[in-house]
Amino acid sequence: MKAIRIHQHGGPEVLRYEEAPVPEPGPGEVLIEIHVSGVNFVDTYVRSGLYKPPSIPFTPGAEAAGIISKLGAGVTDVRVGDRVAYATSLGSYAEFAAVPSWKLALLPDSVDFRSGAAIMLQGLTAHYLTHSTFPLKAGQTALVHAGAGGVGLLLIQVARKLGATVIATAGTEQKAQLARGAGAQETIVYSQQDFESEVKRITNGKGVDVVYDAVGAATWEKSLNSLKPRGYLVLYGNASGPVPPVDPLVLMKASLFVTRPTLVHYAASREEVQARTGDLFRWMASGELKLKTDHMFPLADAARAQMDLEARRTTGKVLLQVR
Repeated sequence: MKAIRIHQHGGPEVLRYEEAPVPEPGPGEVLIEIHVSGVNFVDTYVRSGLYKPPSIPFTPGAEAAGIISKLGAGVTDVRVGDRVAYATSLGSYAEFAAVPSWKLALLPDSVDFRSGAAIMLQGLTAHYLTHSTFPLKAGQTALVHAGAGGVGLLLIQVARKLGATVIATAGTEQKAQLARGAGAQETIVYSQQDFESEVKRITNGKGVDVVYDAVGAATWEKSLNSLKPRGYLVLYGNASGPVPPVDPLVLMKASLFVTRPTLVHYAASREEVQARTGDLFRWMASGELKLKTDHMFPLADAARAQMDLEARRTTGKVLLQVR
């Protein structure tokens, strides 16, 4: 099969398009014929070595949609021929991947492979951030960084569905328009405005209940300063680099909370995956949740896809067309 392989950590240039053996599904696993694979910032963290993979060489990617082509021993909950999508299983930048069956979501007829690959990792992330890490309630205010990104656009829509007020940041006015189109009541173009000052102005000095921050090093201090007393800073990404160690005494000024969640702990069982994807698919079918999937690259161009993602040249979801 064709696959993207990494033989050493580094920049996008280490992504090699080459022949690789088709994996054999082990007990509890299925072999998936991948049609579309998702591209996410976590893939760049694994590529660079910030997040450690099991061993080198390896195939990156943690999200895809396709068709089950073979069952491993003991698998009874899905069948060969089922259309499925999944997240949090390494190896999706390839024509085939072996995936634990409990991680799979059956795709409704209304969801094609493009949308299935686009919704899993980022949709599950938006769901757990708003429903579990900091359960948003009507009347609360959330600051969403990178509001035109894949997670950002979904976060805004889900937060609004829950009745929250959303302030979104973006790097350009064009991206700010996308965030407003998703439902953000206020937008801040951080390349032209200081987002901390703007948040204080918009909230009449009160601050926000929660900041959902996937940017990391460049924003975390001002994100903390944007919170109201007893507010939550939810750091779920490192697009600008990892956040340095935080002195707990810094939090004392307003009894603040800081957490660094990750999807694997919020999609940790079949029941949890099914519950979250059930909500996402239902919202997609009703039109309450819309995807932006303008950026599709051939599998062989995975390096260019990651370069564009890291350079902020994309909005919404970035995908790889495998078949």
